[in-house]
Amino acid sequence: MLENPNQGHRSRAKQEFLAKGLDHLPPHKQLELLLFYALPQGDVNPLAHELIHRFGSLSGVFDAPVEELKKVKGIKEHTAVLIKLIPALSRAYLCDAYSDGVILDSTEKLCNFLIPQFVGRTVETFFLLCLDRKKKLLCCELLMEGNANSVPVYIRGMVETAFRVGAAYVVLAHNHPNTFAIPSGEDLRTTKMVQKALETVSIQLLDHIVVSRGDAVSMADSGFFAE
Repeated sequence: MLENPNQGHRSRAKQEFLAKGLDHLPPHKQLELLLFYALPQGDVNPLAHELIHRFGSLSGVFDAPVEELKKVKGIKEHTAVLIKLIPALSRAYLCDAYSDGVILDSTEKLCNFLIPQFVGRTVETFFLLCLDRKKKLLCCELLMEGNANSVPVYIRGMVETAFRVGAAYVVLAHNHPNTFAIPSGEDLRTTKMVQKALETVSIQLLDHIVVSRGDAVSMADSGFFAE
């Protein structure tokens, strides 16, 4: 009887990951490791290849909607949920790792803190950061999520939250899921409205950060806050 060439493949792949990590593996093999735990039997290598091909990249697979994932033969809800769990857990890990007593007293620190907040988010999402006088983070609140291109801004809620926690400074942040991290005209108008509203309660709008994947642009550094 011929030996099955796939016998022991899963065990070897897991041991390779434990010994060498994930970075040296091509995307389809990284995805294959995950699929082992959703589909405990069978060869999932072809499925990993198909997912990468269909959605264009590993990140494309994780960003794909559940209903689109389920259109791929071999992907049912259980597997689709596991795939969607990865970016959400990655975001939770990164946010937790960088949130303990953090001081955000520079643009670099703000961007390093904020970029992880948007990992895996495929719709426009708006955050409010409240800082004390030493620029220590008091709270980071997800204010709202919109469609892929726009999000409503509830200025009264921002002001109430900042006042309630005793903020001296506020930083706004939102993402552009499908475009570059370049502030739009609407972003500028919204920022000016929030700035004026916060001034009524003696709170300074320190910055508005626009994020697109791994890139972030400070509106303050770009001159939008110039007097």
